[in-house]
Amino acid sequence: MAGATGLVGDLVVKQLSARDLPVVALTRRAMVNCPALVEPMQVDFEALPVGLTLPPCEHLYICLGTTIKRAGSRAAFRHIDVDYAVALAARAKEAGANKLSLVSSVGADAASSNFYLRTKGDVERALLDMKFASLNIYRPGLLIGEREQRRWLESVGQTIARVIDPLLVGSLSRYRSIAATALATAMVDPVRHRPGTHYWHYADL
Repeated sequence: MAGATGLVGDLVVKQLSARDLPVVALTRRAMVNCPALVEPMQVDFEALPVGLTLPPCEHLYICLGTTIKRAGSRAAFRHIDVDYAVALAARAKEAGANKLSLVSSVGADAASSNFYLRTKGDVERALLDMKFASLNIYRPGLLIGEREQRRWLESVGQTIARVIDPLLVGSLSRYRSIAATALATAMVDPVRHRPGTHYWHYADL
């Protein structure tokens, strides 16, 4: 699990632990109060491309998430979202992983004129090229939940979403906000981990 201290990653780790599944949580900072069967592993993500070894694993969950403001620049944001994810996937595959689950974004498109959506599309395409036996790409809208570090604009967005969501019907329903708990529950559902590449949107979750 990469991103175990984030909103979705924390929930996924707890749900995997509740299913008695052992988890290695890859983090950049120390992880405290770990659930049962969760082994924290502090990682220098910059060392991933040059051969950092990961322990044997079957399934890699990538729940990395940041903002351009927190990253410091567009280049730094892309480095985290794309380069880290691709390097993690390569190292996990070497360690035996044949399944990968990624939290992306609704509207992700490598050809988009929007930088954020283009970045999300680029990482999806890169991971698709790595040919995992099972690749699940989750494309949620705005995530609803309490983050460790509050994002002011996201808090405003959550308030607005309560008004806008009912208006998003039909094909637009994929843009609705979604509870992080619902996304996490879907991600650990073994029924979804079948062979092939699968994209999941609001109605699927």
